[in-house]
Amino acid sequence: MINNEKLQKIKLVISDVDGVLTDGLLHYNAHGEALKSFHVRDGLGIRMLMENGIQVAVLSGRDSAILRKRLDDLGITLFLLGKLEKESACLELMRQAGVSAEQTAYIGDDSVDLPAFAVCGLTFAVGDAMNYVQDCADHVLELHGGKGAFREMSDLILRAQGKTDVYATAQGFLKTVENMAQ
Repeated sequence: MINNEKLQKIKLVISDVDGVLTDGLLHYNAHGEALKSFHVRDGLGIRMLMENGIQVAVLSGRDSAILRKRLDDLGITLFLLGKLEKESACLELMRQAGVSAEQTAYIGDDSVDLPAFAVCGLTFAVGDAMNYVQDCADHVLELHGGKGAFREMSDLILRAQGKTDVYATAQGFLKTVENMAQ
C-alpha cells in the first residue's frame, strides 16, 4: 500500500503524456501526428487537483499542436515539451512551481521516465507500464495509460489530503465545478 504521509505532502504532480495521459499509440497521416486520445476522467482528475491547490505539470518527450490544445483546454500552464532528458526537466518544473522533491509526484510508463523517478519524492507507474518501470515506482496503478490511470492517482492524493468529498459527493463535486467555472 502507498505511504499516506508521502501523499499528504504532494503539492505538484508531473505527468508524462504518451502512455500515461494517452494509451501510447501514435496516429499518423502524411502530415505527421493526426490524432491523440485523452480520457475525460484523467482531465477531470487534473482539474480537481488544480482546483484543490495541487499544481499539475506535463513533461513530454514529444511536442505537438494536439497536445498543446489539450493543455490549453485543461488550463495547464506548467509544462516542458520535447524533453527526452527528464531528470533536469523535473528539477526545472519543481523550481518553477516552488516545491521540493518530496512535495512532487511523477507518473510515467517507460524507460524515459526512470530519470524523473530518481528525482521526484513519490512515483507512480500506470498499470501497463513496462515491468522494470513498475519495479522502480513507489506505487503501480491498476488502470492503464489513457484509461484513467491519472485519475486513479489523483483520487489517491485527494483522499490522503482529506478531500475525498471533491470526487465522491455531489456537494463536494459541485463546489469544485463552481471553482472551475470561475
